[in-house]
Amino acid sequence: MKHVIIGAGPAGITAAEVLRRLDGEASITVLDGEGELPYARMAIPYMLSGGIGEEGTLLRRDADHYRMLRIDIEKARAAAVDTAAGTVRLADGRVIPYDRLLIATGSVPSRENIEGIDLPGVHTCWTLADARAIVAAVRPGARVVQMGAGFVGCIIMQGLVSRGAELTVLVRSGRVVSRMMPPKASEMIARWCGTQGVRIMGKTQAARLERDGNALKVTLTTGETLPADVYLSVVGVKPGIDFLAGSGIAIENGIVVDEHLRSNVPGVYAAGDVAESRDCLYGKHQVNAIQPNAVEQARIAAMNMVGRDVPFIGSLAINVLDTMGLISNSFGQWEGEEGGTKVEHIDEANSRYISLQFSGERLIGASTVGFTDHVGALRGLIQGKVKLGAWRERLLSDPSLFMAAYLAMSEKLA
Repeated sequence: MKHVIIGAGPAGITAAEVLRRLDGEASITVLDGEGELPYARMAIPYMLSGGIGEEGTLLRRDADHYRMLRIDIEKARAAAVDTAAGTVRLADGRVIPYDRLLIATGSVPSRENIEGIDLPGVHTCWTLADARAIVAAVRPGARVVQMGAGFVGCIIMQGLVSRGAELTVLVRSGRVVSRMMPPKASEMIARWCGTQGVRIMGKTQAARLERDGNALKVTLTTGETLPADVYLSVVGVKPGIDFLAGSGIAIENGIVVDEHLRSNVPGVYAAGDVAESRDCLYGKHQVNAIQPNAVEQARIAAMNMVGRDVPFIGSLAINVLDTMGLISNSFGQWEGEEGGTKVEHIDEANSRYISLQFSGERLIGASTVGFTDHVGALRGLIQGKVKLGAWRERLLSDPSLFMAAYLAMSEKLA
């Protein structure tokens, strides 16, 4: 059996290792389109802050790890998939056949469509190569203008400031992490960034970029101009699936997969940020681009690739964010649902916030800022679809009692 995995991130490497454990004789090839040793993107912020070196980003430290497992890491990018022939065409023109194919290419950065986006001094922050360029460019006193304050934008702030950057962040919507936090929580996170020396500019974005001698000039949609030594474009990501055009693989927001992570094409599977799979609350299909979900999907996809019958129970939207030392979390349907019940508690003096969203007796979503202890209990209550009974009213009165509720319900269900 010849297994080909496109993508060498946490999903691709997890799948390769599970495949080898289950089948000692199969051929396993992993296509690493970046030409790097397999690494974790989520380690890049720690590299920017100097907490780790490049070696700290690697998924496996042992240089012989893949050779010992007889996993072939091919430093080549997939250019197209021919599902009728069962082949992957590489960017260098070579063609690799497969019996089973797993697509685990993850996400790619969205690109701003503005004049000057290709100028020297303009960077994204997604790959190890991006991180190297930023480390080289950002010295103490460097003026950095960052477009975007979503999840990635917020986690890299610490690294930039710790390197001595004078950081200005542009937020088009006016709300930081607006896709994972309610308005009040976003406001608190933005205020916290201000106390750490970051200038947040809402309701604006870059209109064009120009070279001004050795620096950049960033013209905003408001007409204001900002000088910059470095411009960072961090405006979100999308599934890396452009190479699948014409393959016949069904794609909506991502590759549509069933409960076994299979696509509509026999022998083709998907896992991670590219997979549009069902969620565990409502069974709706969605792309859930978080590393724990990617790893679990890869594990299950690999088992099914060798003939097991293992269903994926569904993903849960989870975001855990460290913004310059302020921890925030969101779980499940954090925005709530129409006709649902919610409670919100705000402690601005201590930068603490919690909101809970209910559907009947069940907790379906939660958001927190400044809570670091026991927040996993919120995930347990949501993912377990626990009927809270009298605890629902207690949580509506005091949402900070979520751990007590979790323990009480665990004892009841045991």
